[in-house]
Amino acid sequence: VQLQAYGGGLVQAGGSLRLTCAASGRTFSNYAVGWFRQAPGKERAFVASITWSGGGKYYANSVKGRCTISRDNAGNTVYLQMNSLKPEDTAVYYCAADRTNVGYSTVSRYDDWGQGTQVTVSS
Repeated sequence: VQLQAYGGGLVQAGGSLRLTCAASGRTFSNYAVGWFRQAPGKERAFVASITWSGGGKYYANSVKGRCTISRDNAGNTVYLQMNSLKPEDTAVYYCAADRTNVGYSTVSRYDDWGQGTQVTVSS
């Protein structure tokens, strides 16, 4: 499955963004989807994930309470709503598909990756 993440941009601290992960080539309705981010000089880190039914949602402690992950399987789309953004949220955000439908927080568990979208939060 091919994934494309978009919706990033420049926002002031305290602002909001909604990231979108769109799938093509093959439906990902049986896959969990995760969002990860990578800041300059740092490793790629887990942000949130959602199982195919939407019944399982998992968040990193750093974004819990500020981010909401959701999905529209009919539209082959997963969203990440980010509120109360902080400068430390600045990173390239990636979405990825987990074919085992677990929604792991580990990068190596994901099979297909999108190209990333830049999020920059100014103070």
